[in-house]
Amino acid sequence: MILSDVKILEEIEKGTILIEPYDRNCLGTNSYDVHLGKYLACYTDRILDAKKHNQVEHFEIGEDGFVLQPNTLYLGVTEEYTETHAHVPFLEGKSSIGRLGIDIHATAGKGDVGFCNHWTLEISVAQPVRVYAGMPVGQLIYFVVDGNIENFYNKKQNAKYNSRGIKPMESMMWKNFLKK
Repeated sequence: MILSDVKILEEIEKGTILIEPYDRNCLGTNSYDVHLGKYLACYTDRILDAKKHNQVEHFEIGEDGFVLQPNTLYLGVTEEYTETHAHVPFLEGKSSIGRLGIDIHATAGKGDVGFCNHWTLEISVAQPVRVYAGMPVGQLIYFVVDGNIENFYNKKQNAKYNSRGIKPMESMMWKNFLKK
């Protein structure tokens, strides 16, 4: 079951959903609009290796925007910091973004209960397109959880994306290959 606007507001009041900065005008019928942060990143190597820590180069989107190019994976970040303590958050691209040929995530649209951070976006484009910091890029949808939670994401010892930051985070897949 997806939370309605009224339920999202109730959960914000209860403190089970936190959105910073929060703007009431961004609340839709059953979602909350999020915006592109000012930082993007690209991997420095053209060939990525799942077993190694692939490095990224961060850069800031200027006032005139930045032109995204096809065949390049860009890591972006939401302006909004979010916390979700009792629901499963899903991040979907806005239809206006999709109609520009922009995908904001390859596979990571679902968050975990207990996720507390800015969302890293896995951005790719069908053709060159200029983007701007602060533009709406996605919408958060909150699903009800059935049952108790044993392992909240922000409490897991092995959670790879718990470090709070305003810049996009590169893949930490390589940590899955470390000896235990």
